[in-house]
Amino acid sequence: MQASTRELIQSTFDASNQGRIHFGQVIGELLRADVEAYHVDYRSGRTTYFLPGGETADLSFERPKEGIAAVFDGDAVRAAIRGAQQGKVMYPEFKQLSQQAGCIGYTVWIAGRHVTYFGRKGETHVERFPD
Repeated sequence: MQASTRELIQSTFDASNQGRIHFGQVIGELLRADVEAYHVDYRSGRTTYFLPGGETADLSFERPKEGIAAVFDGDAVRAAIRGAQQGKVMYPEFKQLSQQAGCIGYTVWIAGRHVTYFGRKGETHVERFPD
């Protein structure tokens, strides 16, 4: 992976985790880096970015201090998503809200224009990107 691509991914990751940019800006920056998908695992505190040629970038973040709820609440996950889409909820708060809703992680399919959210028992919620 080129150093400039890695730097763009890292700076986007940092800005998002600090609540300085919203989801739409994250996607725009990752498109510039040629990222086709990324996976966030709250339990391991890792985000993996995937490029079309098979290259990956793994970045770490602080795992949840309060744990992740045992029961997946799809309605609460959707509420957190709506807040983020409206620009009312930035990523630090989104992580907390989605974890309280029992979300253990998610995969953003940039090329496929949707996100799949996961619960502990294999529950899923698929959210299409707004047009």
